[in-house]
Amino acid sequence: MSRDHAHAVEVRHLRCFLAIADEGSVTRAAARLNLTQPAVSRTLAALETALGVRLVDRSTHHLALTPEGRAFRGKAAVAVAAFEDALAAPRAPHRPLRLGHAWSAAGAYTTPLLRRWRQDHPDVPLELLRIDDRTAGLTRGTVDIALLRGPVDAPGLVTRLLHREARVAALPSDSPLARRPHLALADLQGEVIALNTVSGTTGLDLWPPAARPAATLTVANTDDWLAAIAADRAVGVTSTATVDMHPHPGVTYVPLTDAPDLPVLLAHHRVPTHPSVPDLITLALDVTGTTRDDSP
Repeated sequence: MSRDHAHAVEVRHLRCFLAIADEGSVTRAAARLNLTQPAVSRTLAALETALGVRLVDRSTHHLALTPEGRAFRGKAAVAVAAFEDALAAPRAPHRPLRLGHAWSAAGAYTTPLLRRWRQDHPDVPLELLRIDDRTAGLTRGTVDIALLRGPVDAPGLVTRLLHREARVAALPSDSPLARRPHLALADLQGEVIALNTVSGTTGLDLWPPAARPAATLTVANTDDWLAAIAADRAVGVTSTATVDMHPHPGVTYVPLTDAPDLPVLLAHHRVPTHPSVPDLITLALDVTGTTRDDSP
């Protein structure tokens, strides 16, 4: 990329690319950015021209990042976060540390973590932000560190295993299955499975190939997932953290005996966007009792 082309790249280009990468759709990216689809397409094209590489593969039915796009995604997120930090610095010498999560935060550890942080680091406010995407705002540059569940494949991120959570079935409270002390995945084979395709961790690959449910209901967030189950439209699979963080009068949670545990990870950019990220990792490991050097 020439110096002249580098000067043509602005933060708006990076934000536009990150929105497309996060949403997997120009239409959804445009809605998120409050722009028209043609404007988003033009901005992406201008960025690709300036970089001299193709970032997004438009040749398939589903939009996908090219290898160059995947590599650039992490760098763009760090650049946007650094830009926002630079603007915030004069207004707030101690900018809040932003902790993202897509659902259930740290489960039962959430309140102890927030209270301990306030006690041990009173000069650095900790903001807990729920953001409905797979990296809870981390690749957007919206947060500095995130609590994530399941595998994380976004480039440029470092992860640390915090702990593991058992899985449970989420059932309409009046379902006969809700009266059982425990269930196996096969017990749900004939049910409609609610799948949160935006930030959820349950997919049909959780079941053995010969015992996969045939019917699914797609939802976009935890609230819609709970509403669908309470309305007896579907059942779901989640982790024990949801039991603590999302009790619902119409939903009963029953332990699953044969579903694999779900890893809970702390993720951040390889170059942290806030100086207190290491302090939060240390505190979270202490609160959860994780002392060994685990890896996901």
